[in-house]
Amino acid sequence: MPSEPIIHGMPYFPGRASGRLHPGPDSLTGQHIALITPGDIGRVTGLPAGFLILDPTPFSHAMITLLGLGIPTVMIETAQAQALHAGMPVGIDGMTGEIGINAEAPARHASPPRRRPGGRLNTADGTPVRLLASVRSAAAARQAAEAGACGIGLVRSEFLSPRDGTIPNADFYRCSFRDLLDAAAPLPVTVRLLDLAADKLPAWLPAASRLGEPLGLQGVRLYHDRPIQQVIQDQLTALGELADTHSIRLLLPFIVRLEELQCWQAMAHRRLPDSVRIGAMAETLAAVLDIPHLLDTADFVAIGCNDLMQAVFSADRDEPRLRHYLDPYAPVLFRLFRQIADSAGERMDRIQLCGVLAQIQGVLPVLLGLGYRNFSVDAPFIPYLADTIAGIGLSDCEALAADICAARTTQQSLEILQLDPQRHPPFLT
Repeated sequence: MPSEPIIHGMPYFPGRASGRLHPGPDSLTGQHIALITPGDIGRVTGLPAGFLILDPTPFSHAMITLLGLGIPTVMIETAQAQALHAGMPVGIDGMTGEIGINAEAPARHASPPRRRPGGRLNTADGTPVRLLASVRSAAAARQAAEAGACGIGLVRSEFLSPRDGTIPNADFYRCSFRDLLDAAAPLPVTVRLLDLAADKLPAWLPAASRLGEPLGLQGVRLYHDRPIQQVIQDQLTALGELADTHSIRLLLPFIVRLEELQCWQAMAHRRLPDSVRIGAMAETLAAVLDIPHLLDTADFVAIGCNDLMQAVFSADRDEPRLRHYLDPYAPVLFRLFRQIADSAGERMDRIQLCGVLAQIQGVLPVLLGLGYRNFSVDAPFIPYLADTIAGIGLSDCEALAADICAARTTQQSLEILQLDPQRHPPFLT
């Protein structure tokens, strides 16, 4: 960084940028570093050179949306922001979390490392790893293919909605899914069936039917409700027709019990050709602790790390006051992932990790060391994560994972990962 003094934030998306500090989401340009809160993200107009996120909720849907932009981003606390003022020159480094005040470099994005589309990926000692992309649009699917993804690991189909707010039907999904599948071609695509929850509601859901915020009222638990029931049928109709010409897998969201999986898997099988593999999304403790039985029934299991962390730490990922409870460096979290891997045994190749966790600085090598090989991440991250994978050997990852699982506190984890604790606020302040 070219400037002093330095503020140590927490990195969120890699790359360097500099510009004039612009508080708020309005009228942003490439000459600005935007200082916003997670609540501002949906109101951003224009694209800045970089983002500073105040009091962040890194696992929230709002911030996941931000990741798809591929813009250098650093997270900071309110106390750190006291040194920042509108209009001052600021430089940020989304890889280290450093923020330089009075930066003089022109606003710019750092170019990510280049990857060959669909290229094979191995660790330094030859262990194959698959990086897939999580997307919500045809444009994102195209970006994923260009970034080197080996497949689309998760289509968030709930974000495909008619612009006029009407309830989507089979014709709408036929067109939307075809556009996305064509954009991703020749990559295989996993479509998650509609996954609604209180924090992601479409405009077409009637006000009288809108969800409140009871714990776990989401995913397949809503499939008997109207009009959701019909929307699900229309999604399956469209996918069934497209499966003859495209490589498609289906993912059932928020499966908790084996009986649920059997019920909804049978329903989907009645509407889809036999060629479509059907998986379960495990996002609760009950689900991940029953991984062996889920694997007996499902063709594959995708672990939703964002919602799983909510369950593990009993903390709403959209609530800023609870953000430090969702700790991606807590040793207990990795002991849970070790338990899951041990229970899956030789079937680990049928498990895929989804969500922000693998994208957090220093975490991917630990997950590799625990035995995970399939990751669905935001497309702009793929070149950076590919570089991490290619630059480390599996034996080093395994040693790192063992040390993290043996640790007692987050502070110890940060020391093992050689991460500056200043960039990662303490759990209790």
